[in-house]
Amino acid sequence: MRLTVLDRGHRLPARVFFGFTELVSRVPMSDVPKALLYRPDFFGAVFLDLTAKAMRGPSFWTAGEREYLARATSERLRCPFCAVTHTELIELAGDPSPLRPELVAALAFLDDLPPTDLPRDAAVGALDVSFVFQVVNRLANTFDFQLRPGQLKSGTRSLHRFGYRFPRFLTGPGEGTIAELRRAVLEAPAHTPAELRRAAAAGDAWGTFAATVREASHRITDDDIARLRQDHTEDEIFEVTVAAAVGAALDHYDTARKILGD
Repeated sequence: MRLTVLDRGHRLPARVFFGFTELVSRVPMSDVPKALLYRPDFFGAVFLDLTAKAMRGPSFWTAGEREYLARATSERLRCPFCAVTHTELIELAGDPSPLRPELVAALAFLDDLPPTDLPRDAAVGALDVSFVFQVVNRLANTFDFQLRPGQLKSGTRSLHRFGYRFPRFLTGPGEGTIAELRRAVLEAPAHTPAELRRAAAAGDAWGTFAATVREASHRITDDDIARLRQDHTEDEIFEVTVAAAVGAALDHYDTARKILGD
Protein backbone atom coordinates (compact mmCIF):
# COMPACT_ATOMS: atom_id res chain seq x y z
CA MET A 1 0.00 0.00 0.00
CA ARG A 2 1.48 3.30 -1.04
CA LEU A 3 -0.71 5.33 1.36
CA THR A 4 -0.34 4.85 5.10
CA VAL A 5 -3.98 5.81 5.73
CA LEU A 6 -5.17 2.85 3.65
CA ASP A 7 -3.16 0.51 5.83
CA ARG A 8 -3.68 1.97 9.30
CA GLY A 9 -6.13 4.88 9.09
CA HIS A 10 -9.48 3.13 9.46
CA ARG A 11 -12.29 3.88 11.88
CA LEU A 12 -12.88 1.64 14.89
CA PRO A 13 -15.54 -0.67 13.31
CA ALA A 14 -13.23 -1.51 10.41
CA ARG A 15 -10.25 -2.05 12.72
CA VAL A 16 -12.30 -4.44 14.87
CA PHE A 17 -13.51 -6.31 11.77
CA PHE A 18 -9.99 -6.60 10.37
CA GLY A 19 -8.60 -7.80 13.68
CA PHE A 20 -11.29 -10.44 14.15
CA THR A 21 -10.98 -11.66 10.56
CA GLU A 22 -7.21 -11.93 10.79
CA LEU A 23 -7.49 -13.80 14.10
CA VAL A 24 -9.91 -16.36 12.66
CA SER A 25 -8.23 -16.80 9.27
CA ARG A 26 -4.64 -16.33 10.43
CA VAL A 27 -4.10 -14.37 7.22
CA PRO A 28 -3.40 -10.62 6.94
CA MET A 29 -6.29 -8.50 5.70
CA SER A 30 -6.24 -7.96 1.94
CA ASP A 31 -5.46 -4.56 0.46
CA VAL A 32 -8.85 -4.50 -1.33
CA PRO A 33 -11.09 -4.20 1.77
CA LYS A 34 -8.51 -1.93 3.36
CA ALA A 35 -8.94 0.53 0.49
CA LEU A 36 -12.70 0.13 0.04
CA LEU A 37 -13.49 0.37 3.76
CA TYR A 38 -11.39 3.47 4.26
CA ARG A 39 -13.81 6.40 4.54
CA PRO A 40 -16.80 4.40 3.27
CA ASP A 41 -19.00 7.49 3.33
CA PHE A 42 -16.91 9.04 0.55
CA PHE A 43 -16.65 6.05 -1.76
CA GLY A 44 -16.55 2.52 -0.40
CA ALA A 45 -20.10 2.03 0.90
CA VAL A 46 -21.82 2.83 -2.40
CA PHE A 47 -19.15 1.04 -4.39
CA LEU A 48 -19.35 -2.16 -2.35
CA ASP A 49 -23.12 -2.29 -2.86
CA LEU A 50 -22.60 -1.88 -6.60
CA THR A 51 -20.00 -4.63 -6.57
CA ALA A 52 -22.18 -7.14 -4.72
CA LYS A 53 -25.08 -6.56 -7.11
CA ALA A 54 -22.89 -6.77 -10.21
CA MET A 55 -21.05 -9.92 -9.13
CA ARG A 56 -23.68 -11.94 -7.29
CA GLY A 57 -27.06 -10.25 -7.80
CA PRO A 58 -29.65 -11.43 -10.34
CA SER A 59 -28.04 -11.51 -13.78
CA PHE A 60 -28.06 -12.97 -17.27
CA TRP A 61 -24.56 -14.21 -16.42
CA THR A 62 -23.52 -17.04 -14.13
CA ALA A 63 -21.17 -16.24 -11.26
CA GLY A 64 -18.34 -17.94 -13.14
CA GLU A 65 -19.02 -15.90 -16.27
CA ARG A 66 -18.94 -12.70 -14.25
CA GLU A 67 -15.59 -13.70 -12.77
CA TYR A 68 -14.39 -14.36 -16.32
CA LEU A 69 -15.51 -10.86 -17.35
CA ALA A 70 -13.75 -9.42 -14.29
CA ARG A 71 -10.51 -11.19 -15.20
CA ALA A 72 -10.72 -10.02 -18.82
CA THR A 73 -11.14 -6.41 -17.64
CA SER A 74 -8.17 -6.81 -15.28
CA GLU A 75 -5.99 -8.22 -18.03
CA ARG A 76 -6.98 -5.40 -20.39
CA LEU A 77 -6.02 -2.79 -17.78
CA ARG A 78 -2.82 -4.66 -16.88
CA CYS A 79 -3.69 -5.31 -13.24
CA PRO A 80 -1.90 -8.54 -12.23
CA PHE A 81 -3.27 -8.42 -8.67
CA CYS A 82 -6.87 -8.57 -9.90
CA ALA A 83 -6.18 -10.96 -12.78
CA VAL A 84 -4.68 -13.56 -10.43
CA THR A 85 -7.50 -13.06 -7.92
CA HIS A 86 -10.23 -13.61 -10.49
CA THR A 87 -8.48 -16.59 -12.01
CA GLU A 88 -8.87 -18.21 -8.59
CA LEU A 89 -12.49 -17.03 -8.34
CA ILE A 90 -13.33 -18.54 -11.72
CA GLU A 91 -12.43 -21.95 -10.30
CA LEU A 92 -14.55 -21.35 -7.19
CA ALA A 93 -17.58 -19.93 -9.03
CA GLY A 94 -17.52 -22.34 -11.97
CA ASP A 95 -15.25 -22.12 -15.01
CA PRO A 96 -17.50 -21.15 -17.96
CA SER A 97 -15.21 -22.74 -20.57
CA PRO A 98 -16.03 -23.46 -23.31
CA LEU A 99 -17.48 -19.97 -23.54
CA ARG A 100 -21.03 -19.60 -24.81
CA PRO A 101 -21.36 -17.25 -27.82
CA GLU A 102 -22.98 -14.51 -25.74
CA LEU A 103 -19.92 -14.31 -23.47
CA VAL A 104 -17.60 -14.09 -26.47
CA ALA A 105 -19.76 -11.25 -27.82
CA ALA A 106 -19.76 -9.49 -24.44
CA LEU A 107 -15.96 -9.61 -24.27
CA ALA A 108 -15.73 -8.01 -27.71
CA PHE A 109 -18.31 -5.37 -26.76
CA LEU A 110 -16.45 -4.40 -23.58
CA ASP A 111 -13.12 -4.29 -25.36
CA ASP A 112 -13.97 -2.09 -28.33
CA LEU A 113 -17.59 -1.01 -27.73
CA PRO A 114 -18.87 -1.97 -31.18
CA PRO A 115 -22.62 -2.23 -31.78
CA THR A 116 -23.88 -5.50 -30.36
CA ASP A 117 -26.86 -7.77 -30.77
CA LEU A 118 -26.51 -9.10 -27.23
CA PRO A 119 -29.75 -9.26 -25.23
CA ARG A 120 -30.09 -5.99 -23.35
CA ASP A 121 -29.88 -7.58 -19.90
CA ALA A 122 -26.72 -9.42 -20.96
CA ALA A 123 -25.04 -6.25 -22.24
CA VAL A 124 -25.97 -4.22 -19.15
CA GLY A 125 -24.90 -7.00 -16.78
CA ALA A 126 -21.52 -7.24 -18.49
CA LEU A 127 -21.14 -3.46 -18.32
CA ASP A 128 -21.85 -3.49 -14.59
CA VAL A 129 -19.06 -6.02 -14.00
CA SER A 130 -16.67 -4.09 -16.22
CA PHE A 131 -17.48 -0.81 -14.47
CA VAL A 132 -16.68 -2.20 -11.03
CA PHE A 133 -13.35 -3.66 -12.05
CA GLN A 134 -12.27 -0.73 -14.13
CA VAL A 135 -12.34 1.20 -10.86
CA VAL A 136 -10.73 -1.54 -8.74
CA ASN A 137 -7.99 -2.23 -11.30
CA ARG A 138 -6.90 1.40 -11.35
CA LEU A 139 -6.90 1.64 -7.56
CA ALA A 140 -4.99 -1.64 -7.24
CA ASN A 141 -2.32 -0.46 -9.67
CA THR A 142 -2.02 3.05 -8.26
CA PHE A 143 -1.89 1.95 -4.63
CA ASP A 144 0.23 -1.12 -5.39
CA PHE A 145 -2.02 -3.83 -3.96
CA GLN A 146 -0.02 -6.96 -3.10
CA LEU A 147 -0.99 -10.56 -2.45
CA ARG A 148 0.61 -11.83 0.74
CA PRO A 149 0.98 -15.47 1.82
CA GLY A 150 -2.40 -17.14 2.32
CA GLN A 151 -4.46 -14.20 1.07
CA LEU A 152 -5.36 -15.54 -2.36
CA LYS A 153 -7.23 -18.64 -1.26
CA SER A 154 -8.60 -17.15 1.98
CA GLY A 155 -9.76 -13.91 0.38
CA THR A 156 -11.33 -15.44 -2.71
CA ARG A 157 -13.20 -18.05 -0.69
CA SER A 158 -14.61 -15.34 1.56
CA LEU A 159 -15.67 -13.19 -1.40
CA HIS A 160 -17.39 -16.15 -3.04
CA ARG A 161 -19.00 -17.41 0.15
CA PHE A 162 -20.43 -14.05 1.19
CA GLY A 163 -21.32 -12.86 -2.31
CA TYR A 164 -18.98 -9.87 -2.20
CA ARG A 165 -20.98 -8.42 0.71
CA PHE A 166 -19.53 -6.91 3.86
CA PRO A 167 -21.36 -6.39 7.18
CA ARG A 168 -23.66 -3.39 7.19
CA PHE A 169 -22.03 -1.95 10.31
CA LEU A 170 -19.02 -1.31 8.07
CA THR A 171 -20.81 0.16 5.07
CA GLY A 172 -24.01 1.68 6.45
CA PRO A 173 -27.55 1.37 5.05
CA GLY A 174 -28.70 1.95 1.51
CA GLU A 175 -28.30 0.48 -1.94
CA GLY A 176 -25.57 1.73 -4.21
CA THR A 177 -26.24 3.03 -7.72
CA ILE A 178 -23.90 4.44 -10.33
CA ALA A 179 -25.71 7.78 -10.04
CA GLU A 180 -25.08 7.84 -6.29
CA LEU A 181 -21.44 6.88 -6.75
CA ARG A 182 -21.06 9.73 -9.25
CA ARG A 183 -22.57 12.15 -6.75
CA ALA A 184 -20.56 10.90 -3.76
CA VAL A 185 -17.18 10.94 -5.47
CA LEU A 186 -17.54 13.97 -7.73
CA GLU A 187 -20.04 16.27 -6.01
CA ALA A 188 -20.31 15.69 -2.24
CA PRO A 189 -18.18 17.62 0.27
CA ALA A 190 -14.77 16.04 0.94
CA HIS A 191 -11.18 17.03 1.70
CA THR A 192 -10.70 18.21 -1.87
CA PRO A 193 -12.94 20.64 -3.79
CA ALA A 194 -15.54 19.06 -6.05
CA GLU A 195 -14.04 21.06 -8.94
CA LEU A 196 -10.71 19.29 -8.48
CA ARG A 197 -12.33 15.86 -8.33
CA ARG A 198 -14.32 16.54 -11.49
CA ALA A 199 -11.11 17.65 -13.20
CA ALA A 200 -9.39 14.46 -12.02
CA ALA A 201 -12.28 12.41 -13.37
CA ALA A 202 -11.60 13.98 -16.77
CA GLY A 203 -7.85 13.34 -16.43
CA ASP A 204 -6.89 16.97 -15.88
CA ALA A 205 -5.48 17.30 -12.36
CA TRP A 206 -2.04 17.42 -10.74
CA GLY A 207 -0.01 17.46 -13.91
CA THR A 208 -0.13 14.07 -15.58
CA PHE A 209 -1.13 12.12 -12.47
CA ALA A 210 -4.91 11.89 -13.01
CA ALA A 211 -4.45 11.16 -16.71
CA THR A 212 -2.01 8.36 -15.90
CA VAL A 213 -4.42 6.82 -13.39
CA ARG A 214 -7.09 6.87 -16.09
CA GLU A 215 -5.04 5.68 -19.05
CA ALA A 216 -2.07 3.69 -17.69
CA SER A 217 -2.42 3.14 -13.94
CA HIS A 218 0.14 0.32 -14.08
CA ARG A 219 2.79 2.98 -14.71
CA ILE A 220 2.28 4.77 -11.37
CA THR A 221 5.34 4.30 -9.16
CA ASP A 222 6.35 4.80 -5.54
CA ASP A 223 8.22 7.91 -6.65
CA ASP A 224 5.05 9.37 -8.19
CA ILE A 225 3.19 9.03 -4.89
CA ALA A 226 6.18 10.32 -2.90
CA ARG A 227 6.26 13.48 -5.04
CA LEU A 228 2.55 14.06 -4.47
CA ARG A 229 3.05 13.73 -0.71
CA GLN A 230 5.30 16.77 -0.77
CA ASP A 231 2.34 19.03 -1.55
CA HIS A 232 -0.78 17.02 -0.68
CA THR A 233 -2.17 15.00 2.20
CA GLU A 234 -2.81 11.29 1.81
CA ASP A 235 -6.57 11.92 1.99
CA GLU A 236 -6.27 14.33 -0.92
CA ILE A 237 -4.26 11.79 -2.92
CA PHE A 238 -6.86 9.12 -2.14
CA GLU A 239 -9.75 11.31 -3.28
CA VAL A 240 -8.12 12.45 -6.51
CA THR A 241 -7.10 8.88 -7.37
CA VAL A 242 -10.62 7.57 -6.72
CA ALA A 243 -12.10 10.39 -8.79
CA ALA A 244 -9.78 9.64 -11.72
CA ALA A 245 -10.54 5.91 -11.55
CA VAL A 246 -14.28 6.44 -11.30
CA GLY A 247 -14.21 9.04 -14.07
CA ALA A 248 -12.51 6.66 -16.50
CA ALA A 249 -14.97 3.88 -15.66
CA LEU A 250 -17.92 6.26 -16.07
CA ASP A 251 -16.72 7.38 -19.48
CA HIS A 252 -16.59 3.78 -20.71
CA TYR A 253 -19.95 2.97 -19.11
CA ASP A 254 -21.73 6.08 -20.43
CA THR A 255 -20.39 5.52 -23.96
CA ALA A 256 -21.57 1.92 -23.91
CA ARG A 257 -25.03 2.84 -22.67
CA LYS A 258 -25.37 5.33 -25.54
CA ILE A 259 -24.49 2.55 -27.98
CA LEU A 260 -27.27 0.51 -26.38
CA GLY A 261 -29.68 3.39 -27.01
CA ASP A 262 -29.92 4.89 -23.51
